[in-house]
Amino acid sequence: MDAIVWEWVNFMLRWLHVITAIAWIGSSFYFVHLDASLRRREGLPKGTHGEAWQIHGGGFYHMVKYNVAPAQMPDELTWFKWEAYATWISGFFLLVVLYYRGADLFLTDQTVMELSQWQAIAISAGSLVLGWVVYDRLCKSPVGRNDTALILTGFALLVLAAWGFSEVFSGRGAMLQVGALIGTMMAANVAHTIIPNQKKVVADLLAGRSPDPALGKEAKQRSMHNNYLTLPVLFLMVSNHYPLAFGTGHVPEIVALVLVVGATIRHFFNSRHAGKPTPWWTWGVAVAGVAGIIWLSALGPNADAVAATGNGAEPVEFAQAEEVILTRCSMCHAEMPAWEGLPAPPRGVRLDTPEEIQRHAGQIRLQAVLSDAMPPGNITMITPEERRVLAAWTNRAN
Repeated sequence: MDAIVWEWVNFMLRWLHVITAIAWIGSSFYFVHLDASLRRREGLPKGTHGEAWQIHGGGFYHMVKYNVAPAQMPDELTWFKWEAYATWISGFFLLVVLYYRGADLFLTDQTVMELSQWQAIAISAGSLVLGWVVYDRLCKSPVGRNDTALILTGFALLVLAAWGFSEVFSGRGAMLQVGALIGTMMAANVAHTIIPNQKKVVADLLAGRSPDPALGKEAKQRSMHNNYLTLPVLFLMVSNHYPLAFGTGHVPEIVALVLVVGATIRHFFNSRHAGKPTPWWTWGVAVAGVAGIIWLSALGPNADAVAATGNGAEPVEFAQAEEVILTRCSMCHAEMPAWEGLPAPPRGVRLDTPEEIQRHAGQIRLQAVLSDAMPPGNITMITPEERRVLAAWTNRAN
């Protein structure tokens, strides 16, 4: 019964996380689009940056942005913060329920580094705090006054973090950890910079003081960081479902390419919304980046074993592959899993009969040959020789 309850807790948290993320990303994309589409026209109130007319749902909307703040505080003001907070909170609880609770399966890999569950959790949680502090201090340093230098330095630090995580966690855990770090930075931008700066502006208006323009400039810089990081963080969060993304031993390189691809796609749309010349080159960069990711995924940890299964290779009988699978996989992938906490075989995949093994040959090749995704965290200590057996058999079976 406990396993069933935890499975539904996982499901409900994932559902909540997706809902709140949609709300946060939607509002973020909308306001960046609105800010880029503002145009200056005669007759606008003093101190305004520009206006935009929009139509949606059968109604017309007239948007006006002030450079710093209006002359007096309006009676009603809508704050956009709870979407970010709810997304991070639900995501952190999902991290706890899935990755911290199941650290031996999803977070660690004893062949990468021998870690206890609590050691892995401490490194994971501590790196989220440390990552935010380093990023925040970087933004407030002299480097932060130059957007280009800040972007390049931040990019290098994220790739370095990806390399560090890949030296500590499983590929799945490392990819997820980079996503959690970026998500933490984004949510902390809202909680510790954007909203506090907006509150200072409101307090100045209520006190009859002129707000400091630097507050708005700093908040906008962090908001743009969030905008350009949104697509990469979505890739990293979804990657745990795709073994060729996390299980081929190239986490830092793939993270680097994803950061570039996501940022160039956002640059294309931001430029279009601003009425600037259309940067069609961004799609060339994006396609090249995706091609690079696919190429890296083909250079998996078992590439030599795959190459050795071509024409003329010594055949492997099904019985040899079956022995490996029953020894290393079927304790989870069985009608009644023997692994504690699993109420049913993951994704409904059973590997406890010859017929089921034959039927899932393609998935076995993807998960255990073309990548090291399975067994998760190599919890059953499958050997390279056993993977070569699976490579040879699945090559014939497919």
